[in-house]
Amino acid sequence: MNNIEFPKEIIHCQNMIGGNWKTGSGEKIEVYSPYNGKVVGEINSATAKEVNDAIELANEASKKWAHTPLKERTQVMFNFRQILMRDIDKISNMVSLESGKTLGEAKAGVLKGIEVLEFALSVQNLDQGGKMEVSRGVYCEYRREALGVVASITPFNFPAMVPMWTIPIAIVLGNSYVWKPSEKTPLTSTLIADSLKEAGLPDGVMTVLNGSAEVVNAIIDHKHVKAVGFVGSSKIAKLVYQRASNHGKRALCLGGAKNHIVLLPDATPEMAGVGIADSFTGCAGQRCMAASVLLAVGDTSKQIEAIKQRAIETTCGDKMGALITKEQYDFLNGAIDEAVKEGATLLLDGRGQKATEKEYEGGYWLGATILDNVNPNATASKKELFGPILSIVRVKNISEAMEVENANEYGNACSVFTNNGAMAEIVATKAKAGMVGINIGVPVPREPFSFGGINESKFGFGDITGANSLNFWSDIKKVTTKWTMQNDHNWMS
Repeated sequence: MNNIEFPKEIIHCQNMIGGNWKTGSGEKIEVYSPYNGKVVGEINSATAKEVNDAIELANEASKKWAHTPLKERTQVMFNFRQILMRDIDKISNMVSLESGKTLGEAKAGVLKGIEVLEFALSVQNLDQGGKMEVSRGVYCEYRREALGVVASITPFNFPAMVPMWTIPIAIVLGNSYVWKPSEKTPLTSTLIADSLKEAGLPDGVMTVLNGSAEVVNAIIDHKHVKAVGFVGSSKIAKLVYQRASNHGKRALCLGGAKNHIVLLPDATPEMAGVGIADSFTGCAGQRCMAASVLLAVGDTSKQIEAIKQRAIETTCGDKMGALITKEQYDFLNGAIDEAVKEGATLLLDGRGQKATEKEYEGGYWLGATILDNVNPNATASKKELFGPILSIVRVKNISEAMEVENANEYGNACSVFTNNGAMAEIVATKAKAGMVGINIGVPVPREPFSFGGINESKFGFGDITGANSLNFWSDIKKVTTKWTMQNDHNWMS
């Protein structure tokens, strides 16, 4: 069952500044639970002065933290992991409460975040720098150094997982971390920040600042913030990237997606049915890795029937979560109408589906929806809808399928379902996507393999997790040393 525990009173979410929780002096923003449409929390935005004061304290804290030995910084992260595992049910419930995920999805997100944390714990053993005698008596070495204050702006759909992509790595490398959660889902941040404080993280190393665009801009513009990470829509990702870059700061901003799955006639129906249906219905389709376009090559009727049956079984409330807002619910209902007007066949209509639990009445529920015979140039084929909607585009062969995929402006993920290795390799080679899956509907790389797309799905260089993220959150200092004169010489001497 997916029984969310609702709070008895409204949760007042504050800002963590200098290690202390403080109520913001800015506008009040209410937090609604997608499960029942009721207010469950509220925040008061930080003002420009509070943002400035918080980052000044973070900057002071970063100086001491950066000079704390790596193994001591890592020990705090070990403690952090133990606390997260101890409190995983409480954190998962908070994630579900404010984001609409099922409890299973929420817990899986926390565990994925812990996986990134475990990678950060390995940095003390894996990232050893390097030292070499490059000439007689002359030595060169690498030293990894913290940037100082770094910032991350995170989205509503993963209140725990996405922040945990960056928190452990940035902090274990010696930075102070400024976190601006989504104003739609700020409540989880209190549990994670409290967990870090209990783990022994010094005051000021973790800062939480709530609010909307004004707070984001104030964080980006602050002179002490050296790097900015962002996950959200492509429109905002581009704006954040441009603003940070204009200030000469490094920025890595992950945007939206329109992920394609190529379905070939030889694919195992059971595997394709589960993998593809779970991909577009998981998290109610509100994730950048969700399959949204199915490129059906030739006769795939058996596989599509298996997808449909799995989707029918994915009922709202117990097996699929809610949409984040009433506005998104209305938008998706309209998008389905528009797709039908543009010629799509409604193979499965999830509109009007109610949640399985009576206490979830008033929530923002949309059942799994499948649109067939969608034109490749239709809105449902090209626009990111962010909901449990699958658009089937019929193609003659794999070449035509890859033409459709390559025309996509995004470049996040692409998958193929087949039992033919050669066909799978064609998709893996030709797909214009940063992440590719073979018989996997949600091709999220596991650590230490990095997460990240290309094209309009990413602005900036590198990846936000894994080994490729280390150089984003730190600088490499090169030191060349000579202590003694040598009798023989070469050009370096």
